[in-house]
Amino acid sequence: MNNDIHSVSHTLHLKRLGIDTYQEAVVYMRSGCHVCRAEGFESQSRVAIHLNGNRSIVATLNVVSEDWLPHDVAGLSEAAWRALEPIEGDMAHFSHTEPAESASLLRAKVFGQRLDVEQYTRLMRDIVDSRLSDIELAAFVTACAGDRLDVEESIGLTRAMVNVGERLTWPRAPVLDKHCIGGLPGNRTTPLVVAIVAAYGHLIPKTSSRAITSPAGTADTMAMLAPVDLDLATMQQVVERENGCIVWGGSANLSPADDILIQVERPLDFDSDGQLTASVLSKKLAAGATHVVVDIPVGPTAKIRSSAAAEALGGRMVIVGAALGLKVFLHISDGRQPVGIGIGPALEARDVLAVFQNRPDAPADLRARTLDLAGAVLELAPTTKPGTGRMMATSALADGRAWHKFQAICEAQGGMREPPFAAHRHVLVAQRNGIVSAFDNRRISRLAKLAGAPRTPAAGLECHIRLDQQITSGEPLLTVHAESAGELAYALAYYTQHADMIIIGDPA
Repeated sequence: MNNDIHSVSHTLHLKRLGIDTYQEAVVYMRSGCHVCRAEGFESQSRVAIHLNGNRSIVATLNVVSEDWLPHDVAGLSEAAWRALEPIEGDMAHFSHTEPAESASLLRAKVFGQRLDVEQYTRLMRDIVDSRLSDIELAAFVTACAGDRLDVEESIGLTRAMVNVGERLTWPRAPVLDKHCIGGLPGNRTTPLVVAIVAAYGHLIPKTSSRAITSPAGTADTMAMLAPVDLDLATMQQVVERENGCIVWGGSANLSPADDILIQVERPLDFDSDGQLTASVLSKKLAAGATHVVVDIPVGPTAKIRSSAAAEALGGRMVIVGAALGLKVFLHISDGRQPVGIGIGPALEARDVLAVFQNRPDAPADLRARTLDLAGAVLELAPTTKPGTGRMMATSALADGRAWHKFQAICEAQGGMREPPFAAHRHVLVAQRNGIVSAFDNRRISRLAKLAGAPRTPAAGLECHIRLDQQITSGEPLLTVHAESAGELAYALAYYTQHADMIIIGDPA
């Protein structure tokens, strides 16, 4: 029995600690506990946790020296608890993980060697199976950053990401989609575009991300209006019923390796056309898309800062998409300023509703961008007469078909909701007369995050001004929304130090 996988000397009771480690599975053990001694574990070891003989995960070990954690208990972070799904007090077996077979491939990439699709697939499989540590993932992301992935490797990496996850197929074509590269606060066109396209009977299964470094992702905003944590089967049912959906991609296991790598890429803030292309297109291919419009906002403080950079990224996406059977169409847009009024999940959701309902206070720029993108997507369908897409989108929005379809999608996803309101607000006003001449999108996003977005969904900003608008001293620029007085104060202190996030030029 001592050699059995369930040997008592290698087991501990499990306890949920409620520690948020984002998506990293972490296990906590008492220093000197019998499992640490038996296995020779030390801090940052990669540990295999086996439960009931049929469920297991790999987690990173943190060693606890204080007595709040008993010697016979292993504590799990929230991510680890969700992945393993134990019952409080369950007995689990702990062991060293087998060395990742792809470790040699990772080292080869670090030293500049090119990898093929089979090698990338082995790497992605080990990433999904949690066989590589965060340090190794960071090394991989760094090795692929900049211009270290050529087009052929982008194709191989994209295909590999698709290979290690689920892939949807649909009974008819085309299957349409849209994606925005990002970088603009408040640019929440997706729910509107999906409803417009679906209202014309076209398939548009949209998987979206939650925010990591921004004040809101599309999934965060949509979650203010309807459930988004749908599994694959439920997602398919919604699309079969209503032609479209707007769901969180992380719950559907579509290109799961990308979800893991994003956690490393974004904090490192590495810009890489190769990785970005693989990230975006693997999700589209996995969702079964055949045609996609990619929106690339260009501006001095957007993610893509020049026309040349947009052309380089867009050109790579077109080539990689074509190699994998996906038709990619580019839409270059103005990325100089925030879009809409709200910045933050609930505030952006209210903007979306205002546009759907054709209210007079609906943000005109969000409406115009929606019609441009929805028109471009509609023109990918062979039944659309060239040059009429935007007119069709305008009609569906104006006569209420898009709003009716959106409500139907929300009901199919689990029921429509009302966005919440924040408890605290503060209006920031202009200190002089002049003309709005520039926005710093990154600092505006930072301000919304300090107010609590997206962690507190009702938090964020309202932006009351636009480029080239003439304003007078005392006129509102931004309204900060926060759930607590402390977060509001924190955000206002940041604005005091960075009031130049909005540049007011001399009056004309």
